[in-house]
Amino acid sequence: MLRGLLFAVLILFCLYYLMPLIVMVSTSLKSLDEIRTSSLISLPQAVTFDAWAKAWSSACVGVRCTGLEPYFMNSVLMVVPSVIISTILGALNGYALTKWRFRGADIIFALMLFGSFIPFQVVLLPMARMLGYFGLAGSVYGLILVHTIYGLAFTTLFFRNFFVGVSDGIVNAAKIDGAGFFKIFFSVLLPMSLPTIVVTVIWQFTQIWNDFLFGIAFTVGDSNPVTVALNNIVATSTGVKEYNVDMAAAIIAALPTLLVYIIAGKYFVRGLSAGAVKG
Repeated sequence: MLRGLLFAVLILFCLYYLMPLIVMVSTSLKSLDEIRTSSLISLPQAVTFDAWAKAWSSACVGVRCTGLEPYFMNSVLMVVPSVIISTILGALNGYALTKWRFRGADIIFALMLFGSFIPFQVVLLPMARMLGYFGLAGSVYGLILVHTIYGLAFTTLFFRNFFVGVSDGIVNAAKIDGAGFFKIFFSVLLPMSLPTIVVTVIWQFTQIWNDFLFGIAFTVGDSNPVTVALNNIVATSTGVKEYNVDMAAAIIAALPTLLVYIIAGKYFVRGLSAGAVKG
């Protein structure tokens, strides 16, 4: 009886949590006429994907009626290199700070750890000046640099917490066999850190894909990421308000992070646990 009551409560919480998503999906599959005449939580009487097609290819983003497609690709071009570069550099940092210790290593790690607590708003002006100096202002490449630098504190922390629990004897044995810095890293330690790599990739992917502040501050026009384009679609004040298109656009923008968590969610929890135990 207690088990049944527990499951009933959990189901209620799940329904409460999923209700906004259910409403979004249901609204995106309705026509405008049906939205006006039906209730918010009613299921669509006639399923139509016209709103999805318009959100993807022809919805007006500001004055450009190109849909989310080009901005979605901007986000893909921004996320992939940012995640790869910040993950590799974070792994190298964590490796150097734990297995090739040098004078001042703890101070450097403390400063990098401090960097993970700096709010986005604090770095806007310095980042803007730096991007202008390098000629990357208003471009996707500038966003790649910004997210790579800002993510280094987190990726270094993840890998440092994992590598500190790896036996030094493994590294010393590799040194005796003649392996150098990069050989030990790529052949010995990096294959061992797969759970941490998964955690880092999911964390970075989610943070970068969902970012709005850096996107609206450092890009303009055709270089905007999908989050900025979504805001421009939803916040438009001209024409008829198409709630079905707004909902479809929001789901399209959120799909990549949702799929990442569905596919690799269990590895994320496993990697966090491994890092916590070893740290």
